[in-house]
Amino acid sequence: MNSGSDRDLNLELAEGLVARAADEGAELVVLPEKWPLLGSPEDLIAGAEPIDGPAMSAAATWASEREIFLLAGSFAERRSDRDRLSNTSVLFGPDGSSLAVYRKIHLFDVEVGGVEYRESATEEPGEEVVNAQLGNTGFDLGMTVCFDLRFPELFRILALRGANIVAVPSAFTAHTGGAHWEVLLRARAIENQTFIAAANQVGLADPQYDSHGNSLVCDAWGTVLARVEEGVGVAIADCDLGSLEDVRNQIPALSSRQPDAYSWPGPGELNLAVGGAL
Repeated sequence: MNSGSDRDLNLELAEGLVARAADEGAELVVLPEKWPLLGSPEDLIAGAEPIDGPAMSAAATWASEREIFLLAGSFAERRSDRDRLSNTSVLFGPDGSSLAVYRKIHLFDVEVGGVEYRESATEEPGEEVVNAQLGNTGFDLGMTVCFDLRFPELFRILALRGANIVAVPSAFTAHTGGAHWEVLLRARAIENQTFIAAANQVGLADPQYDSHGNSLVCDAWGTVLARVEEGVGVAIADCDLGSLEDVRNQIPALSSRQPDAYSWPGPGELNLAVGGAL
């Protein structure tokens, strides 16, 4: 998608894309990060809504009408008991019910391409890793959002908790996207032996957003099964659990882990490493 600050237009476009995907046979549809509203911090604050607000209510309706699983990317969630917003992703089932809620853990506080992003100015980090069963399909969905992609420990925890497909709704920047987007997605798929379904924003949005696009699906071997080559569109792929099991049997990376040998570096060790020759 190429979302902007016009919520009504964004919802209209999203509904059309969801319908198109479902008509082409999709059983799980993933929308990108902040698909209902992408704009300035002021726009996000003004347009934030509760989890039962217009955007998620619309997504629940689309899921039930099409009888699909719909991962409603993320939206700016306002919670009555919190001072700051949450960047929240909701999974809906084929009956329109909410199956899981994930709030983005890693906030994008960086300066890239001459643009400063400070999500923490308006948002607070989530605190919970979230997996969800996709009914009786055999698929377990791991939920992440955008900047989470750069934190492999989150993906490993999702895989160890049973995820065999991970959704990555994003507004990944054009500045870093060419170098990092596909490389990181394929790496997360290979090292955790899961499918990845990554829906990205594309193009310009006020005041400074420029998103890389290139939404894609890849398998546990790291092969890109489908992608949106350019602009707005839909990428559809068949994800076969049998092929995933073949990869896990051929290269038993997850079952060969040696947790007893691993330890997280303490503060002293970490400081020494950072201060030394890396």
